[in-house]
Amino acid sequence: MQIDVAKRLQHTEEYYFSKKLREIDELNKQGARVINLGIGSPDLPPHPEVIETLNTNAQLPNVHGYQNYKGAPALRQAVADWYQRYYNATFNPNTEILPLIGSKEGIVHICMTYLQEGDQALIPNPGYPAYAAAVRLSGAEAITYNLTQEKNWLIDLNELKKQDLSKVKLMWINYPHMPTGASAPDAFYQELIQFAKEYNILICHDNPYSFILTDTPRSIMSIPGAKDVAIELNSLSKSSNMAGWRIGVLVGAEERINQVLRFKSNMDSGMFLPVQLAAAKALQLDASWYADLNKIYAERRQQVYEIMDLLDCSYQKDQVGLFVWARIPEKYKDGYALSDAVLDKSRVFITPGGIFGDKGDQYIRISLCATVEVLKESIQRIKDNF
Repeated sequence: MQIDVAKRLQHTEEYYFSKKLREIDELNKQGARVINLGIGSPDLPPHPEVIETLNTNAQLPNVHGYQNYKGAPALRQAVADWYQRYYNATFNPNTEILPLIGSKEGIVHICMTYLQEGDQALIPNPGYPAYAAAVRLSGAEAITYNLTQEKNWLIDLNELKKQDLSKVKLMWINYPHMPTGASAPDAFYQELIQFAKEYNILICHDNPYSFILTDTPRSIMSIPGAKDVAIELNSLSKSSNMAGWRIGVLVGAEERINQVLRFKSNMDSGMFLPVQLAAAKALQLDASWYADLNKIYAERRQQVYEIMDLLDCSYQKDQVGLFVWARIPEKYKDGYALSDAVLDKSRVFITPGGIFGDKGDQYIRISLCATVEVLKESIQRIKDNF
C-alpha cells in the first residue's frame, strides 16, 4: 500500500546526524571503532544534587500524573531567579516563563504558532538546521541571511535592510552562535531590537551556549525594549549536562507566552514533575558549577586545537560554546571531503560545516564532548593514518 507523506515533509529530509549515526553504527559493527567528535551531546553527568533530587522525588506516590501545561511553579521561579542572577533580566514566573520539553521542540512550537503559508522567516547561514526545518513544516518560506568570518559572524543589518522584508514575520538568531562560536555584544542586540521594531519582525533568540567557555553569560532579554520584539529559548542541555532529560524554557512577554501555550498545550501533557524539580535544582547551583565545567572544556579545547593543526585548518581562538569551528585547507573541495577522508583513513568523525548551510562549506566543526583521553587517541590516529 502506498501512502504519500504530507506536503509539509516533501522538502524536509531526515536530520543529518540521524543518518550519519546509522552509518557510524554500521562501521562499528564491522569493527571500525569510530571516534565520534561530531555531536554536541555532553558526556559529563549533571551535578549529584540534581540526580538526587530526581531520585528522591520519583519515589513519591503523588508525582506520576499529568502535570501543569505551564510547568511546575518551582521550576518557573527557578528560571526567573536564574535569569535575574546571571543575565540581569527580569521575568514574572507566573506569566512570562514557559518550560518546554527541550528547546528544539520549542523551535517547532514557535514556528507553528506564528507562521503559515505565505509568511517568511529569516534564518542564519550557517546555522542550526532545525530552524529551516521548523519554518518549512509550518508552511512558511525560510529566507537565509549570510554570516561571514569577515563580519565576525554577526548579522549585517544594513545588508539585510536592502531586501524585501514585507513578508518576514520572525527572525531566528543564535548567539553564542552555533556552529561558529561567535559572541554578540550588547551593542549588536540594541541595533537588532531597533531593526525589529522598524520592520515589525519578531526576534527569536536561541540561547543554549551562553555559559560554555564565556566570560559573561549574555541574553538579548537583558536589553531595554527586548520584550516588545523578542522571545528567547534557553536550555539545560549544554550548561547543566542534561541533554537527554529534554528541558528547555521560553521567556518573553506574557502575550507571547500565552500565544505559544495555545499550540504547545495541544502537543504535550507537561513534563514529569521530578524532572522539573531536578531542573530547578540545577538552576540553583552557584557559579562554581559553570567554572568547574569550563575548566574541563578549556582543557579539551586545547586538544581539539591540536587536531585542527594536524589537519592544516585555521581557526579563531576567541570562539565560545561547545565546539571549535575551523576553515579547511584549500586542497579540499569542501568540509564534506575532509570529513570523509578523516573518517575513512583515521576512523574519526568530524562534522562538515556544509550541513549548517552553504556558507559553512569551507569549514569543519569538532565537538568538545569527548574526554581528553579520547581526543588524544584521535590525535594519534590522525598522526598515524592521515
